[in-house]
Amino acid sequence: MIDKKLPKVGFITFGDHRPDMWEKVFSKKCIPLHKKAIDELKKLPIEVIYQEEVSRTREQIKSTVQYLESQQVDIIIAHIPCWTSPNLVVYGVQQMNKFPILLGNLNPGTHGCVGLLGASGALSQIGYKHKSIRVEYDSEIYKEKLLPVIGAATAVYRLKDSVFGLFGGRSIGIDTATYDPMQWKQLFGIDSEHLAQIEIVRLAKEISPQRITKMREWIENNAKSINYDDDAFTKAKFEFQIACYLATKDLVEEYHIDFMAIKCMHELSNSYVPQCMTQAFMGNFSDSEGQKLPVPTACEADADGALTQQILSLLSGNEPTFFADVSHIDNDRKIIYNVNCGAINVYYAGRNETTEENLKNIDFHKSVRPSGGGITRFYATPGEMQLARLYRRNGKYVMAIIPCEVVEPSQKMTDEFIEARGVHQLPVLFAKVNFDLDDFISKYGSNHISGVAGYYKNELIEFCNMTGIEYDLFEGEN
Repeated sequence: MIDKKLPKVGFITFGDHRPDMWEKVFSKKCIPLHKKAIDELKKLPIEVIYQEEVSRTREQIKSTVQYLESQQVDIIIAHIPCWTSPNLVVYGVQQMNKFPILLGNLNPGTHGCVGLLGASGALSQIGYKHKSIRVEYDSEIYKEKLLPVIGAATAVYRLKDSVFGLFGGRSIGIDTATYDPMQWKQLFGIDSEHLAQIEIVRLAKEISPQRITKMREWIENNAKSINYDDDAFTKAKFEFQIACYLATKDLVEEYHIDFMAIKCMHELSNSYVPQCMTQAFMGNFSDSEGQKLPVPTACEADADGALTQQILSLLSGNEPTFFADVSHIDNDRKIIYNVNCGAINVYYAGRNETTEENLKNIDFHKSVRPSGGGITRFYATPGEMQLARLYRRNGKYVMAIIPCEVVEPSQKMTDEFIEARGVHQLPVLFAKVNFDLDDFISKYGSNHISGVAGYYKNELIEFCNMTGIEYDLFEGEN
């Protein structure tokens, strides 16, 4: 079982600091609600970090904050079940320096509304971003109202610890794939490592034959088919692609890279081998060497595509992401054809945590690139899908948010596509959408798209609100 990286949520309940009011009134209300909130939060897919006692004084608040900091929480929930002095909530929030959710309740007998509004208003006065939520103590309501904010705040916080690896420069003239590393540092706190593509080739020649053979045989033993030939897709070519993958995997570890993009075309795809195996396997839960965390990977040196994948990965708890061309839009069927050499990674051939199971649905055959080598071919497994893309308008980022459903193509649809373009040579993901596609064409700012299994519309909206990014929501008819 894969160990998912759940959000670490620091929880602190603020109580009235006045001894007389605490003893006579608020302790009887606040302490049970402190325990009730913790019990309900524990039912969510998060890790809740807390202390048993309510924090009422500066000393208690500071002690709790120091404990939460020692546990390296991603976000804090400032629980205000009853009246508490707003300045003490502000003190605790500023001490933590994490995005806060101010959590209140609907019970008129707690005096919690006035405490929540007082603290929220004080934070607004000093320009401190936060989210106020006032709901019942119920895990299902928490799931609906709190989880999107928790996920978004966790992604914002963990992005600050991310390192982006870029192998090569702009690929085949795609301007929308380029980025400004200092803009990223300013907006998201991301650091970048820029490596020459030749590093992959150099290190690939040093990978041990045992590692290469082990992975080749692992693929051969699990794939639906391997269609070698005597020219373009030989075992030697395939092994060099595998060596490039293993070399890139080692470079990712050496440089502590969290997400990445590779130029590939045209130098590597024309003169060495295309990097399709790296795209196919880097973003999965495992390979021939065992379990691993997925590393979001984009091709054609698409930095903004890779960043979108990293955001989706963090929002989903490190689920595998994909990257592709918006290759064709079928206006009549409202289906977007997402096609790519390898960055629709093998996970989406079955959506199984066990990579061997996904490989059973994949044919490996010769690449169409000049240097030959192999490439995967499959139709992505149907299911819920969150498409997204960061792009820029006049230098400012905008996030496209596109909930959709991956569907299996009908035979008629497949026949029509083959007649127009030829037999599918690449992995394809057919995304069924429900919005005005002319509006999409007029607004969408890239030829590439990223995605992850599931729906994360609300999390993406919260992420944009927290980072000051505009968003285009493509959902439903306009």
